[in-house]
Amino acid sequence: MNKISRPALSRPVRRSKVRYRTLLSLYALFAPTAILLIVFSYMPMYGIIIAFKDYSIFKGIMASDWVGLEHFKYFLKDDKFWSIFRNTLVINFYDLLFGFTAPIIFALLANELYQKMFKRVMQTISYLPHFLSWIVVSGIFYSILSPQTGLFNHFLGWFGIEPIYFMTEPTLFRGLLVFAEIWKNVGWGAILYFAVIAGIDTSLYEAAWIDGASRWRQIIHITIPHMVPMIMLLFLLRLAGIFDVGFERVFLMQNPLVYDVSDVISTYVYRIGLEQSQFSLTTAIGLTQSLLGFLLLVISNRLSKKITGLGLY
Repeated sequence: MNKISRPALSRPVRRSKVRYRTLLSLYALFAPTAILLIVFSYMPMYGIIIAFKDYSIFKGIMASDWVGLEHFKYFLKDDKFWSIFRNTLVINFYDLLFGFTAPIIFALLANELYQKMFKRVMQTISYLPHFLSWIVVSGIFYSILSPQTGLFNHFLGWFGIEPIYFMTEPTLFRGLLVFAEIWKNVGWGAILYFAVIAGIDTSLYEAAWIDGASRWRQIIHITIPHMVPMIMLLFLLRLAGIFDVGFERVFLMQNPLVYDVSDVISTYVYRIGLEQSQFSLTTAIGLTQSLLGFLLLVISNRLSKKITGLGLY
């Protein structure tokens, strides 16, 4: 008795099976990341309802009394909060103006170095501060800028200049915060720009050199235009966090004498949330901060797509 042969699978069916197997393996690789994202990023969003309740750790989230928008009204009417909000925006503006542009300038300058060994050494040295914790960085700055034993004030003493109390001077403290951020992360932030520059076709530079273009002209017309997409992407991501200043940097470097110019939302939330146990109020502030950042990201992304044709999505 002859065996009944199965009909041969059509080519589209075979292709769909191969594609399914390929996608299945990719989904399997993505699954751990998706699980971690859901567990640690989306499930904790359940705690947002604390902002609308008079939360008590003894009653729990669901049993705590519902107060609606009372906590939002409280901090929006608080003059101290608006002072802190202004400090957050000012420091972030300085970070955008100087801290964001510093890696771009550093990448352009490092790319112009002809000695490859020296170029690699400079890049490696610039990466090192990124791996130091802010505790170490703040200790370095306090040691160097100390009015009694600091190296910088000791150098000023050679010229008869009186010691300057850098870390307690309100007019200088914001500049020190921004400088510390640049010193710590300028090399690390330039890595993506180095990658973009390395991917530029060298024939473009050769053609420009044959046409008589100087190095400055090559930077303006070749290097920077190729960097624009990456610059816009990082700028939009940075702009989304303009209402948030790194907690560790400010908390470890500030002191009570400079609270008026250095107290930001993250340090304010730390004091009233953990030290005074006002969990509902701090949750309301954090929720407002996140919503403003998300709104700013959406608006800036649309403006960027209209003006430059580039955006996150």
